[in-house]
Amino acid sequence: MFELLFLGTAAAVPTPERGLPATLVTSGSERFLVDCGEGTTRQLARGRIGFRGLRTILLTHLHFDHLGGLAGFVATRALYRQKEAIEIIGSAETIAFARRYLETTVGAENEEGAYSLKAVEPGRIVARQGLWVEAFPVKHRGTGSLGYLFARESRHPLDPARLSALGIPEGPQRRALARGERVALADGRRIDPEMVRLAEIAGGKMAIVGDSEEVSSLAPFVAGVDALVIEATFLERDAALARARGHLSAAEAARLAAEAAVGFLLLTHLSHRYRPQEIAEEAGRIFPNVRVVADFDAVTVASPPRPRGGDA
Repeated sequence: MFELLFLGTAAAVPTPERGLPATLVTSGSERFLVDCGEGTTRQLARGRIGFRGLRTILLTHLHFDHLGGLAGFVATRALYRQKEAIEIIGSAETIAFARRYLETTVGAENEEGAYSLKAVEPGRIVARQGLWVEAFPVKHRGTGSLGYLFARESRHPLDPARLSALGIPEGPQRRALARGERVALADGRRIDPEMVRLAEIAGGKMAIVGDSEEVSSLAPFVAGVDALVIEATFLERDAALARARGHLSAAEAARLAAEAAVGFLLLTHLSHRYRPQEIAEEAGRIFPNVRVVADFDAVTVASPPRPRGGDA
């Protein structure tokens, strides 16, 4: 299961209602920030979200609306004396740009290891306790852009009451059952994992795409995900402008969702040209399970995803 909090949902120009791109992803104890547009630190403060547990920033590409908030973020963490370095991940091109930007603006703040930079290629880039993240290529105006696929393994938690009733103590035998192994008790009884398991907790998959100029290459990477977060900067009536600027229309995003059989479509990176309802209606004619998100909307991605709050 994943919890999404949209901190910035505007396109290149912020508005009074929408900040620049940033999405907080939480799964268990793990927290990731996907992109860090200007003002992200303030958005975190407005949402009363601390830095605790947030140790990774995933950058989709080097355009400034997607990473212009890095300097303020790093400097603020340093002021709060956060001990663990924030790891900033992106393509080689993106990380090279981020390095120059941070060294120029807050370079001194890294004397004690406030941040680290990691350039990655498409493939698995994070693996932590049943959770992994894979990067995949995205085409956008000749940049080294990446999308991110989050996946969590399904779990079969053990039933504490049943374990106690069977006299299985804390320790190696419970750990073996949690791994799906059969155990033998001291009195000769043999316990199968199915005897002490609760219902399966589904893991799930979710993909986040930043800016993209086309969708055909994305389908294999987002196929079957429970939720897809993707831009919808333009409407189909402005398709020529969308192509010229390397962005998608709401209809294109919806066609991708339909082709890739995703569970839920979440549209962001919105131009102030359009009303959210227009975007939702265009996408909904092609893919009905769609939502246009706003700043501070929270969505639980499960099976099926369950929206919480928001105004779109």
